Amino acid sequence: MELRQLEYFVAVAEERNFTRAAERVHISQSGVSAQIRRLERELGAELFDRSARTVTLTPAGRAALGHARAALAAAGAVEQTVGEVTGLIRGRLVAGMVIGCTVTPLFEALAAFHRAHPGVEISLLEENSDRLVEAVRAGEVDVALVGVAEPPEGLDALTIVSERLVVAVPPGHPLADRRRVTLRDVTAHPVVCMPPGTGLRTVFDRACAARDLRPAIALQASAAAAITDLAARGLGVAVLSASMTRDAGERLVTRTITDVTAPALLALVWREASGPAVREFLRVGRGVFAG
Repeated sequence: MELRQLEYFVAVAEERNFTRAAERVHISQSGVSAQIRRLERELGAELFDRSARTVTLTPAGRAALGHARAALAAAGAVEQTVGEVTGLIRGRLVAGMVIGCTVTPLFEALAAFHRAHPGVEISLLEENSDRLVEAVRAGEVDVALVGVAEPPEGLDALTIVSERLVVAVPPGHPLADRRRVTLRDVTAHPVVCMPPGTGLRTVFDRACAARDLRPAIALQASAAAAITDLAARGLGVAVLSASMTRDAGERLVTRTITDVTAPALLALVWREASGPAVREFLRVGRGVFAG
């Protein structure tokens, strides 16, 4: 029995699909299948039920999964401990990034970390903020850049951006001529905004609920550029943060929503008990984001 076989076994169990598992461990699907078959022969039991489209664990597979994860964690701990003694950081860093992210310092931090520690394999996952926060809590992602309404409970966080909500409308729109725009003014029009699961949408939804307002969400998009483009074409008023509207130029007029003071946050989040690779990335990241 080899550690790589256990790694492939865990990957298939978590992905519930041989193709996705192969992509995750960076080998061919046939290679993953062959190693899993070899492991099953050594154990004398089938670990997966392959009869349906989605791969599921057999009773033997369910019994083995926890021990396989523990074995991989123990092997990783050995590498980390030796790395801390020798000053050599190895292993893998799984970073998460909220969908539609345009914060280039994150990429700069990853590049600087890679130059300093080429022995660490870096993976980048794009997902919505709620799912990334849960993935960090579960240990599936090491560090993630997420949009949140407040720092997630149980995780450490470094706030990168803290901004109030704004409404962006084309010139000539009724809200464009107002110096003071309230949330009630905004929700009198169809709204274009981020989808649920994003920090900005959470701030907006909470503010509306507190005032018993029921906005008509006309369109949703994960990228700020898409939202501003839709608003510029008259398909709704855009609800974003100030920095998200900077590239709109003269196509949009931006007004702060005066009675929504709670900011939307963009933050790095991680577990407190993280390994040396995460700690070193955070050290590099703090320098990059501060600059």
